Amino acid sequence: MNSRLQAALLEDGRLHLNDGPIDLIVLAEGDGSSRETAFAAAIARFATILDELCAELPMLRSQARADAPVLSGIVARDMHAASLSVAGGRFITPMAAVAGAVADEILRRMLQAAPLRRAYVNNGGDIALYLSGDAVLTIGVVDRPEAPNMFGISALDATHGVGGVATSGWRGRSFSLGIADAVTALAANAAQADAAATLIANAVDLPGHAAIARAPANDIDPQSDLGERLVTRGVGALSEADVARALASGEGEARRLIACGAIVAASLRLCGVTRVVGSLAARSPGVESRPAKTGAMLHGLEERKWRRTFASL
Repeated sequence: MNSRLQAALLEDGRLHLNDGPIDLIVLAEGDGSSRETAFAAAIARFATILDELCAELPMLRSQARADAPVLSGIVARDMHAASLSVAGGRFITPMAAVAGAVADEILRRMLQAAPLRRAYVNNGGDIALYLSGDAVLTIGVVDRPEAPNMFGISALDATHGVGGVATSGWRGRSFSLGIADAVTALAANAAQADAAATLIANAVDLPGHAAIARAPANDIDPQSDLGERLVTRGVGALSEADVARALASGEGEARRLIACGAIVAASLRLCGVTRVVGSLAARSPGVESRPAKTGAMLHGLEERKWRRTFASL
Protein backbone atom coordinates (compact mmCIF):
# COMPACT_ATOMS: atom_id res chain seq x y z
CA MET A 1 0.00 0.00 0.00
CA ASN A 2 1.22 3.51 -0.85
CA SER A 3 1.13 5.52 2.39
CA ARG A 4 2.33 8.68 0.59
CA LEU A 5 -0.71 8.98 -1.67
CA GLN A 6 -3.24 11.70 -0.89
CA ALA A 7 -6.63 11.93 -2.61
CA ALA A 8 -9.29 14.57 -1.98
CA LEU A 9 -12.47 15.65 -3.73
CA LEU A 10 -12.45 19.40 -4.34
CA GLU A 11 -15.49 21.62 -3.82
CA ASP A 12 -15.97 21.98 -7.58
CA GLY A 13 -16.16 18.20 -8.03
CA ARG A 14 -12.67 17.64 -9.36
CA LEU A 15 -10.23 15.18 -7.81
CA HIS A 16 -6.87 16.21 -6.32
CA LEU A 17 -4.16 13.53 -6.20
CA ASN A 18 -0.68 13.88 -4.73
CA ASP A 19 2.24 11.50 -4.35
CA GLY A 20 5.60 13.14 -3.67
CA PRO A 21 6.46 15.34 -6.66
CA ILE A 22 3.34 14.37 -8.64
CA ASP A 23 0.35 16.64 -8.13
CA LEU A 24 -2.74 16.11 -10.29
CA ILE A 25 -6.06 17.85 -10.75
CA VAL A 26 -8.53 15.50 -12.42
CA LEU A 27 -11.87 16.26 -14.09
CA ALA A 28 -14.38 13.62 -15.19
CA GLU A 29 -17.84 14.30 -16.61
CA GLY A 30 -20.32 11.57 -17.54
CA ASP A 31 -23.72 10.10 -16.78
CA GLY A 32 -24.73 8.38 -13.56
CA SER A 33 -21.83 7.00 -11.56
CA SER A 34 -19.29 7.45 -14.36
CA ARG A 35 -17.37 10.15 -12.49
CA GLU A 36 -17.00 8.07 -9.33
CA THR A 37 -15.93 5.01 -11.33
CA ALA A 38 -13.37 7.02 -13.29
CA PHE A 39 -11.98 8.61 -10.13
CA ALA A 40 -11.62 5.20 -8.47
CA ALA A 41 -9.64 3.97 -11.48
CA ALA A 42 -7.45 7.08 -11.39
CA ILE A 43 -6.63 6.60 -7.71
CA ALA A 44 -5.86 2.90 -8.13
CA ARG A 45 -3.46 3.51 -11.02
CA PHE A 46 -1.87 6.58 -9.48
CA ALA A 47 -0.87 4.62 -6.37
CA THR A 48 1.90 2.74 -8.19
CA ILE A 49 3.23 5.19 -10.79
CA LEU A 50 5.92 6.97 -8.75
CA ASP A 51 7.49 3.73 -7.50
CA GLU A 52 7.48 2.32 -11.04
CA LEU A 53 9.32 5.37 -12.35
CA CYS A 54 11.84 5.35 -9.51
CA ALA A 55 12.73 1.75 -10.34
CA GLU A 56 13.86 2.79 -13.84
CA LEU A 57 15.22 6.24 -13.07
CA PRO A 58 18.83 5.68 -14.26
CA MET A 59 17.61 4.79 -17.75
CA LEU A 60 15.05 7.60 -17.77
CA ARG A 61 17.87 10.08 -17.08
CA SER A 62 19.89 8.81 -20.03
CA GLN A 63 19.66 10.20 -23.54
CA ALA A 64 16.78 8.75 -25.54
CA ARG A 65 18.20 6.35 -28.15
CA ALA A 66 16.59 3.95 -30.60
CA ASP A 67 18.91 1.16 -29.40
CA ALA A 68 18.24 1.72 -25.68
CA PRO A 69 17.16 -1.29 -23.58
CA VAL A 70 13.40 -1.76 -23.43
CA LEU A 71 11.90 -0.17 -20.32
CA SER A 72 9.50 -2.17 -18.14
CA GLY A 73 6.75 0.27 -17.14
CA ILE A 74 4.18 1.61 -19.58
CA VAL A 75 4.71 5.21 -18.41
CA ALA A 76 8.48 4.86 -18.76
CA ARG A 77 8.06 3.39 -22.25
CA ASP A 78 5.74 6.25 -23.22
CA MET A 79 8.31 8.77 -21.94
CA HIS A 80 11.06 7.19 -24.03
CA ALA A 81 8.88 6.90 -27.15
CA ALA A 82 7.74 10.52 -26.92
CA SER A 83 11.27 11.85 -26.45
CA LEU A 84 12.65 9.73 -29.28
CA SER A 85 9.83 10.81 -31.62
CA VAL A 86 10.81 14.49 -31.36
CA ALA A 87 14.60 14.17 -30.93
CA GLY A 88 15.83 14.50 -34.51
CA GLY A 89 19.39 14.02 -33.31
CA ARG A 90 19.08 16.57 -30.50
CA PHE A 91 19.88 15.76 -26.89
CA ILE A 92 16.79 14.82 -24.91
CA THR A 93 16.09 12.35 -22.14
CA PRO A 94 12.78 10.61 -21.35
CA MET A 95 12.47 12.90 -18.31
CA ALA A 96 11.41 15.64 -20.73
CA ALA A 97 8.10 13.79 -21.13
CA VAL A 98 7.50 12.62 -17.57
CA ALA A 99 4.59 14.90 -16.65
CA GLY A 100 2.74 14.36 -19.89
CA ALA A 101 3.21 10.59 -19.81
CA VAL A 102 1.82 10.35 -16.27
CA ALA A 103 -1.21 12.43 -17.27
CA ASP A 104 -1.77 10.26 -20.35
CA GLU A 105 -1.72 7.05 -18.32
CA ILE A 106 -4.18 8.26 -15.68
CA LEU A 107 -6.59 9.49 -18.35
CA ARG A 108 -6.25 6.21 -20.25
CA ARG A 109 -7.26 4.22 -17.17
CA MET A 110 -10.23 6.52 -16.50
CA LEU A 111 -11.55 6.09 -20.04
CA GLN A 112 -11.15 2.32 -19.82
CA ALA A 113 -13.18 2.29 -16.61
CA ALA A 114 -16.13 4.54 -17.49
CA PRO A 115 -17.91 6.29 -20.40
CA LEU A 116 -17.09 10.00 -20.12
CA ARG A 117 -18.14 13.07 -22.10
CA ARG A 118 -15.21 15.22 -21.02
CA ALA A 119 -12.18 14.55 -18.87
CA TYR A 120 -8.73 15.89 -18.18
CA VAL A 121 -5.71 15.17 -16.02
CA ASN A 122 -3.68 18.27 -15.17
CA ASN A 123 -0.14 17.39 -14.11
CA GLY A 124 1.54 20.67 -13.24
CA GLY A 125 0.45 22.28 -16.52
CA ASP A 126 0.99 19.30 -18.80
CA ILE A 127 -2.51 18.05 -19.31
CA ALA A 128 -4.21 15.09 -20.93
CA LEU A 129 -7.80 15.59 -22.09
CA TYR A 130 -10.68 13.67 -23.64
CA LEU A 131 -13.49 15.47 -25.48
CA SER A 132 -16.52 13.90 -27.15
CA GLY A 133 -19.48 15.24 -29.09
CA ASP A 134 -19.70 19.02 -28.76
CA ALA A 135 -17.60 19.26 -25.58
CA VAL A 136 -15.13 22.16 -25.53
CA LEU A 137 -12.20 23.06 -23.31
CA THR A 138 -10.85 26.62 -23.20
CA ILE A 139 -7.16 26.91 -22.40
CA GLY A 140 -5.17 29.94 -21.30
CA VAL A 141 -1.38 30.22 -21.58
CA VAL A 142 0.82 32.13 -19.11
CA ASP A 143 4.49 33.04 -19.40
CA ARG A 144 5.42 33.57 -15.74
CA PRO A 145 4.03 31.08 -13.22
CA GLU A 146 5.05 33.23 -10.25
CA ALA A 147 3.12 36.23 -11.67
CA PRO A 148 0.63 34.77 -14.16
CA ASN A 149 -0.06 36.87 -17.24
CA MET A 150 -2.43 35.07 -19.58
CA PHE A 151 -1.31 36.06 -23.08
CA GLY A 152 -3.17 33.47 -25.13
CA ILE A 153 -6.56 31.74 -25.10
CA SER A 154 -7.78 28.92 -27.32
CA ALA A 155 -10.85 26.69 -27.38
CA LEU A 156 -10.34 23.03 -28.29
CA ASP A 157 -13.02 20.56 -29.35
CA ALA A 158 -13.04 16.96 -30.49
CA THR A 159 -12.64 17.84 -34.17
CA HIS A 160 -9.17 19.32 -33.60
CA GLY A 161 -7.71 15.91 -32.84
CA VAL A 162 -5.23 17.46 -30.41
CA GLY A 163 -3.87 14.91 -27.97
CA GLY A 164 -1.81 17.01 -25.59
CA VAL A 165 -0.79 20.51 -24.59
CA ALA A 166 2.33 21.30 -22.59
CA THR A 167 4.42 24.39 -21.82
CA SER A 168 8.14 24.82 -21.15
CA GLY A 169 10.41 27.81 -20.57
CA TRP A 170 13.30 29.10 -18.50
CA ARG A 171 11.03 31.03 -16.11
CA GLY A 172 9.44 27.79 -14.99
CA ARG A 173 10.88 25.73 -12.19
CA SER A 174 12.42 23.19 -14.57
CA PHE A 175 15.74 23.71 -16.32
CA SER A 176 15.88 25.03 -19.89
CA LEU A 177 18.79 25.39 -22.30
CA GLY A 178 17.03 28.30 -24.00
CA ILE A 179 15.61 31.71 -23.09
CA ALA A 180 11.91 31.37 -23.99
CA ASP A 181 9.55 32.71 -21.36
CA ALA A 182 7.05 30.08 -22.48
CA VAL A 183 6.63 27.64 -25.35
CA THR A 184 3.33 25.80 -25.59
CA ALA A 185 3.07 22.78 -27.89
CA LEU A 186 -0.02 20.88 -29.05
CA ALA A 187 0.51 17.28 -30.10
CA ALA A 188 -1.08 13.85 -30.40
CA ASN A 189 -0.63 13.10 -26.71
CA ALA A 190 0.53 14.88 -23.60
CA ALA A 191 3.88 13.09 -23.42
CA GLN A 192 4.79 14.12 -26.96
CA ALA A 193 3.65 17.70 -26.35
CA ASP A 194 5.80 17.77 -23.19
CA ALA A 195 8.94 16.60 -24.99
CA ALA A 196 8.33 18.88 -27.98
CA ALA A 197 7.80 21.97 -25.83
CA THR A 198 11.14 21.26 -24.16
CA LEU A 199 13.03 21.12 -27.46
CA ILE A 200 11.38 24.23 -28.90
CA ALA A 201 12.06 26.17 -25.69
CA ASN A 202 15.70 25.06 -25.87
CA ALA A 203 15.90 26.36 -29.45
CA VAL A 204 14.67 29.86 -28.55
CA ASP A 205 18.17 31.03 -27.74
CA LEU A 206 21.01 33.47 -28.33
CA PRO A 207 24.21 31.46 -27.75
CA GLY A 208 26.99 33.51 -26.23
CA HIS A 209 24.87 36.63 -25.64
CA ALA A 210 26.28 38.73 -22.78
CA ALA A 211 22.85 39.44 -21.27
CA ILE A 212 22.12 35.77 -20.62
CA ALA A 213 23.33 34.14 -17.40
CA ARG A 214 23.94 30.40 -17.52
CA ALA A 215 25.29 27.70 -15.23
CA PRO A 216 25.97 23.97 -15.49
CA ALA A 217 22.83 22.06 -14.58
CA ASN A 218 24.65 19.71 -12.23
CA ASP A 219 26.13 22.65 -10.29
CA ILE A 220 22.57 23.60 -9.34
CA ASP A 221 21.19 20.08 -9.03
CA PRO A 222 23.73 17.22 -8.84
CA GLN A 223 20.98 14.79 -9.87
CA SER A 224 20.15 16.64 -13.10
CA ASP A 225 19.77 14.54 -16.23
CA LEU A 226 21.29 17.48 -18.14
CA GLY A 227 24.72 16.95 -16.59
CA GLU A 228 27.19 19.76 -17.32
CA ARG A 229 25.02 21.38 -19.99
CA LEU A 230 24.51 25.09 -19.41
CA VAL A 231 21.00 26.06 -18.33
CA THR A 232 19.54 29.55 -18.31
CA ARG A 233 19.50 31.34 -14.96
CA GLY A 234 18.67 34.88 -16.05
CA VAL A 235 17.91 36.97 -19.12
CA GLY A 236 18.82 40.66 -19.21
CA ALA A 237 17.79 43.39 -21.64
CA LEU A 238 17.42 42.22 -25.24
CA SER A 239 16.99 44.35 -28.33
CA GLU A 240 14.08 43.84 -30.72
CA ALA A 241 16.53 42.26 -33.14
CA ASP A 242 17.76 39.87 -30.44
CA VAL A 243 14.20 38.81 -29.62
CA ALA A 244 13.36 38.31 -33.29
CA ARG A 245 16.48 36.21 -33.85
CA ALA A 246 15.84 33.98 -30.84
CA LEU A 247 12.19 33.46 -31.77
CA ALA A 248 13.16 32.67 -35.37
CA SER A 249 15.41 29.90 -34.09
CA GLY A 250 12.54 28.47 -32.05
CA GLU A 251 10.17 28.80 -35.00
CA GLY A 252 12.52 26.70 -37.08
CA GLU A 253 12.44 23.94 -34.50
CA ALA A 254 8.65 24.13 -34.24
CA ARG A 255 8.31 23.89 -38.03
CA ARG A 256 10.58 20.85 -38.06
CA LEU A 257 8.35 19.15 -35.51
CA ILE A 258 5.19 20.07 -37.43
CA ALA A 259 6.70 18.79 -40.69
CA CYS A 260 7.54 15.40 -39.19
CA GLY A 261 4.08 15.11 -37.61
CA ALA A 262 5.28 15.37 -34.02
CA ILE A 263 3.13 18.41 -33.14
CA VAL A 264 0.12 20.25 -34.52
CA ALA A 265 1.00 23.80 -33.47
CA ALA A 266 3.10 25.81 -31.05
CA SER A 267 3.11 29.24 -29.40
CA LEU A 268 6.45 30.88 -28.54
CA ARG A 269 6.78 33.77 -26.08
CA LEU A 270 9.83 35.95 -25.36
CA CYS A 271 9.97 39.44 -23.84
CA GLY A 272 6.32 40.15 -24.54
CA VAL A 273 6.48 38.99 -28.17
CA THR A 274 4.49 35.94 -29.27
CA ARG A 275 4.92 33.82 -32.40
CA VAL A 276 2.42 31.13 -33.39
CA VAL A 277 3.45 28.28 -35.68
CA GLY A 278 0.92 25.89 -37.21
CA SER A 279 -2.85 26.00 -36.85
CA LEU A 280 -5.83 24.22 -35.30
CA ALA A 281 -7.86 23.44 -38.39
CA ALA A 282 -10.97 21.40 -37.57
CA ARG A 283 -11.10 17.88 -38.91
CA SER A 284 -13.90 16.36 -40.95
CA PRO A 285 -17.40 17.33 -39.76
CA GLY A 286 -19.66 14.68 -38.33
CA VAL A 287 -17.05 12.99 -36.18
CA GLU A 288 -18.88 11.88 -33.05
CA SER A 289 -15.95 11.73 -30.68
CA ARG A 290 -12.19 11.92 -30.78
CA PRO A 291 -9.71 11.69 -27.93
CA ALA A 292 -7.74 14.79 -27.12
CA LYS A 293 -5.57 15.80 -24.24
CA THR A 294 -4.89 19.39 -23.18
CA GLY A 295 -5.32 21.83 -20.31
CA ALA A 296 -5.77 25.34 -18.91
CA MET A 297 -3.32 27.86 -17.38
CA LEU A 298 -0.32 25.97 -18.68
CA HIS A 299 3.27 26.05 -17.57
CA GLY A 300 6.00 23.46 -17.19
CA LEU A 301 6.43 20.76 -14.55
CA GLU A 302 9.08 21.14 -11.86
CA GLU A 303 11.42 18.49 -13.27
CA ARG A 304 14.09 19.45 -10.75
CA LYS A 305 11.70 18.47 -7.98
CA TRP A 306 11.14 15.12 -9.68
CA ARG A 307 14.85 14.43 -9.87
CA ARG A 308 15.50 15.35 -6.25
CA THR A 309 12.58 13.32 -4.98
CA PHE A 310 13.55 10.30 -7.07
CA ALA A 311 17.12 10.53 -5.77
CA SER A 312 15.90 10.34 -2.17
CA LEU A 313 13.68 7.28 -2.64
